[in-house]
Amino acid sequence: MGDIEPQVAGGKVLWHFTMSLDGFVAGPNHGMNWMTGVSSRDGLADEYATTTGAVLGGRDGWDRYPDPGGIYGGAWSGPVFVLTHHPEDATPTDGVTFLNCGPAEAVRIGLEAAGGKNLEIFSADIGRQLLELGLIDEIDLHIAPVLLGDGIRLYDNPGGAPIRLHRVGASDPASAIDVRYRPAAAAE
Repeated sequence: MGDIEPQVAGGKVLWHFTMSLDGFVAGPNHGMNWMTGVSSRDGLADEYATTTGAVLGGRDGWDRYPDPGGIYGGAWSGPVFVLTHHPEDATPTDGVTFLNCGPAEAVRIGLEAAGGKNLEIFSADIGRQLLELGLIDEIDLHIAPVLLGDGIRLYDNPGGAPIRLHRVGASDPASAIDVRYRPAAAAE
């Protein structure tokens, strides 16, 4: 995919995920065991840990993985915000604030808490809403060499209009990315 410049802490709203080649960011029921055996470039987690000031996620993902200490393998700590319609039944957790507001207000709160660093969005549904509101500054995807076939899609908006994106750092911002994989059994 070529060289991409490292992420910087620029106070951005950053929608950030590792995604399967077929567009899923989590398996069924928010399962993440599909990432076992997937590698990434050296220093990637540290890069995001140092540029992230706060995290905004959704209730479904939080209920499945309610441990802020696991973000970036424990390399990051900071304010976590969970957007939910039912904050009253959430289990209180140190460093986690449960918000019952609109997504734009959640971004305002998260950016303020991020202190000039990036607010990372860890929710497909919230990311979609923020994209439609024009509040996503950048989308960072790490495409894993796996096809899930089912789960939580990065972007799911049946009947909606396409949203055009520009590649960051590309001479042609509308250019496609070329990737080539072989099934693991064929590669061996």
